[in-house]
Amino acid sequence: MNDPTARVVRADLHLHSCYSGYAGHLRFLRALDCYSRPEDVYATAKARGMDVVTITDHDSINGCLEFLDRHPDASDFFVSEEIECRFPDVDFKVHIGAYDINETIHREIQPLRRNVFEAAAYLRSRGAFFAINHPFFFFRGQMPVEKYLDAIAEWFPAVEARNGTMLREHNELTDAIVRSWASAGVARLATTAGSDAHTLRGIGTTCTEVPGSTREDFLQGLRAGQGRAVGVHGSAWREGREIYGVVSSYWASLIGLNRLAPSAMSPSTRAIGLAFSAVTMPFEFTPLLIALRHKRAEARIVADVRRAWESRAANGVSPVRFGADMADVLGAVEK
Repeated sequence: MNDPTARVVRADLHLHSCYSGYAGHLRFLRALDCYSRPEDVYATAKARGMDVVTITDHDSINGCLEFLDRHPDASDFFVSEEIECRFPDVDFKVHIGAYDINETIHREIQPLRRNVFEAAAYLRSRGAFFAINHPFFFFRGQMPVEKYLDAIAEWFPAVEARNGTMLREHNELTDAIVRSWASAGVARLATTAGSDAHTLRGIGTTCTEVPGSTREDFLQGLRAGQGRAVGVHGSAWREGREIYGVVSSYWASLIGLNRLAPSAMSPSTRAIGLAFSAVTMPFEFTPLLIALRHKRAEARIVADVRRAWESRAANGVSPVRFGADMADVLGAVEK
């Protein structure tokens, strides 16, 4: 039985700052994917009860480095990153959360992002802890479900079992698969959890608890599989709220109320953005409809994956090795 008086360390292991790059569909307008300053991310996380803090920007550690430049002695902060990788020979991308990394790891993994197996092998070779985030978010049947699950079991030490923007059924299916692997002796993967917040409002609403009292306790417990997911699941309302927040921040940046170095706009870019916003104003008030469509699609994908997984489990099929042998890839990465 769990001891309710035992100390735990909490951290939101999936959140973003203004260094997460540009929104993919509005890159030409230099609209950011997130407008939260690193200092504000940290302060909000602490105010929400996070004992240790990290930032997982898209393919960047600049937000973490900016915070540490200003607070070099912060003992409750560590550097992390969300790395976008692709499966080789398949039009399929995944996101990897890499935790407590350094500038060397960040720099050296960038050329490996084109092949998720090479990226995973590199992180293992450097002793980094990493997890596959929201595993079914990008999945659209680009490869057989069985092979995808085999790849996760084979190559990843951890899986994000609760994401604060993903549906409950998405998170619960992920957790059930990981638990079934452990029960069957197939693979013992650790689990992580985070809000995936792109605005300050979502920070800390979903997080990971690990027994202990320090940053070191947290990181060691995370590696040992002692992480426990707590907090909310996602919904159409949550996604819509995040979109509204980012759009409003973009508008503020257009009129000079939100000046951030990564979004430095030339006068011409700002003029184009203002004109575009004026023309598309009616459509910019429909994020909830967009979110509803996204969540319906997510629910369908998760249902398809669940059927395939349950069918395979019912037939007593165990995961098989997928792709190149780990030792072969590790050797190629280290050469």
